[in-house]
Amino acid sequence: MNLKQFLNEEQDPKAVEKLLEKINSLLTSQESVEYIAVQKKPAMNFSPDCIALTNRRIIFCRPKNFGFSMDFQDYSWVDVADCHIKEGILGATFIMKTVRNNTYMMDYLPKAQARKLYQYAQEIEEQMRGLRREKELETRRASAGGVTVNNATPVFTHPQQVQQSHNPMLIENEDPFALLQKLKGLMENGIISAEEFEGKKNEILSRV
Repeated sequence: MNLKQFLNEEQDPKAVEKLLEKINSLLTSQESVEYIAVQKKPAMNFSPDCIALTNRRIIFCRPKNFGFSMDFQDYSWVDVADCHIKEGILGATFIMKTVRNNTYMMDYLPKAQARKLYQYAQEIEEQMRGLRREKELETRRASAGGVTVNNATPVFTHPQQVQQSHNPMLIENEDPFALLQKLKGLMENGIISAEEFEGKKNEILSRV
């Protein structure tokens, strides 16, 4: 692993090298270190704390026993709800909140490094939010057989109604206008997108 790629914001080379030696043994297959930020306290900073960002998780690294051992706390990106920074006179604090509402932080980070942490974290967070939305939508669609729209009768009463399509909304021999109403209800409840509604509406109207 190229050490120089982690020294672009004046990170302590010795701290980065020591961290990489230990963290490489923790990486899973297809996992790689993307960025490292090194704490810089105003007083003696013999064994600084570090934050390592990989393509899969955030790892808080805190040396102990004068740097001969290290504690690691790692959090998968899918469990991270929010990351932000607070800048002060002596540096910045990186703050991470999990989806379970737990908060973890590291202070005395050089501002340039904290900003890079924030920038990378925001990019990953956006990806994770998209994945969570897709997963939630898939779950809601999968349970559509028992979904009640506007406190009315469940839209799909039985899985066997699904015919000639992976989409459970194409139900043969059903009144097209009633089906359109159901589609509209699904869209308003966020189970299908507006684009899906328009596509299915046009398909139903073409059969009228």
